[in-house]
Amino acid sequence: MRRALLLLAIVVGAGCGDDDMATTPSASSLSFFVTSATSTTGNLGGLAGADVICRQLATAVGQGGRTWRAYLSVERDPANGNQPTHARDRIGAGPWFNANRVAVANSLGELHARPGDASLFVDERGQRINGQWTGSPGPVEHDILTGSNADGTVAAGLTCADWTSASATIAAQVGHSDGMGPNQSTTGTLSSWNSAHASLSCANTAPRGGAGRFYCFAR
Repeated sequence: MRRALLLLAIVVGAGCGDDDMATTPSASSLSFFVTSATSTTGNLGGLAGADVICRQLATAVGQGGRTWRAYLSVERDPANGNQPTHARDRIGAGPWFNANRVAVANSLGELHARPGDASLFVDERGQRINGQWTGSPGPVEHDILTGSNADGTVAAGLTCADWTSASATIAAQVGHSDGMGPNQSTTGTLSSWNSAHASLSCANTAPRGGAGRFYCFAR
């Protein structure tokens, strides 16, 4: 009996090792997503809290074995000597692939030059974010928190106090995951995935079309 149990343990152990190898990220593994998790306010627990959410969501779909970072800018980062930290500097150099293993961008330059796209800017399960795209269910939730300008640098005064505040007197810069405004307009900044407009306030992310989602990238 002991010998049988030992043999079973060896077989199970070998199987576990094979599973671990099978989940090792490949070059085209998931490395970008919009969070399926939402937040009523702009208080995400700072950059550290947002990074934890990215890691938890990635782990839930078998992609936790990477360094995940939230695409969020801040004006005062405790981990950076209370200096600004820009979202573009947190996410590596690319390329990045969504949950459907489709390339979103190959480099930082390409990423920040492209518009939003409902078919590419999906959550960690490959699901589209409600927006202005044809056939989308309601409500519109395409406003994605970034606190960033179009080039990925911090948008001063629009970071919900560095993602620690639910105040009604301050706001956050958001992008459009589907690259569309009302009536599918793509004029002006409405097509921007990271810097379309400011939210109404940090107290409630829903007005103007949000749900407190943000972007996650694997470095």
